[in-house]
Amino acid sequence: MSGTSLDGVDAAMVLTDGHRIDAFGKTGYRPYTAEERLVLRAALGRWHDDDVAQAAETVLSAHAALLGDFDGAEIVGFHGQTLAHEPRGRGTHQAGDGAALARALGLPVVWDFRSADVAMGGEGAPLAPFFHHACARHIGATRPVAFLNLGGVGNLTWVDPRIEAPEAEGALLAFDTGPANAPINDLVGERLGLDCDRDGALARQGRVADGALERFLAEPYFSRMPPKSLDRDDFKVIRRLVRDLSDADAAATMTAMAAAAVMRGIEHCPEPPERVLVTGGGRLNPVMMRMLDAGLDCPVEPVEAAGLDGDMLEAQAFAFLAVRVARGLPTSGPSTTGVPAPVGGGQLSRP
Repeated sequence: MSGTSLDGVDAAMVLTDGHRIDAFGKTGYRPYTAEERLVLRAALGRWHDDDVAQAAETVLSAHAALLGDFDGAEIVGFHGQTLAHEPRGRGTHQAGDGAALARALGLPVVWDFRSADVAMGGEGAPLAPFFHHACARHIGATRPVAFLNLGGVGNLTWVDPRIEAPEAEGALLAFDTGPANAPINDLVGERLGLDCDRDGALARQGRVADGALERFLAEPYFSRMPPKSLDRDDFKVIRRLVRDLSDADAAATMTAMAAAAVMRGIEHCPEPPERVLVTGGGRLNPVMMRMLDAGLDCPVEPVEAAGLDGDMLEAQAFAFLAVRVARGLPTSGPSTTGVPAPVGGGQLSRP
């Protein structure tokens, strides 16, 4: 998995039949270099040009280098790097050639997970919810729980583990909550040359700007019913709202926006979750976690509290989904992406 934060590539092994999780295995991480991040950033929002071709090559080489260290894999799920996501427009675009990766690794590779869903009228995102359903059952949950991924974009999965099949009515509700770490990362990168606001150190020093949250939450996205999804660089209003703020105040305000978007999103859940399990880089930001804990009426915990790996959950998700694709099982449905009927996305390329 190479996510919208553009930090690097995560890889993880999962033993699964596509229904249940039997075991988690080896994990690994390969950070992008500063030069590689520049290449990827230059291609964001693009579809077909030299920058996109260079980004695709960067993604392929980084994945091949990391996956070369994994022995014993029978199949690989390759998400690629999302450069553009317009489900109601041009579609969705993840850079990276799965057929070329299959040749490089000598293994079957499942890739292009989102296009089939979008072609059938779905949002194409989020795609981790079917895996979250398996996780909820794996950890022994008996009441509804929510998985909150705070990556570049925030997304929420509400799971009822009492329902056996993820595609069954009432088992899942999933959607993007709003921007999360991407605007903060971009801000501290442009102003201070940093990759992120590590440990929320900058936000901790600032104060939330008066009126900013109200103007942010007035965006039409929040009045739309889920399922719904976002591109990494949606919500350009954030830049305008923090443009004249100090670095610390801007970071504090953007962190509060990410948390407020989640609070608004929780209102859509069919019933309140017993707990919210947080994955992604946002769970390592104590300022963001305190804001969520203060604003939600249930425990907010990192997924590690349930014995899961918050750094690797998305990579594990695409391993799980690869097996589902290979076995002809659906990977998304009406309550996760808004697609009219359950659909199995993904192309399978053999070496």
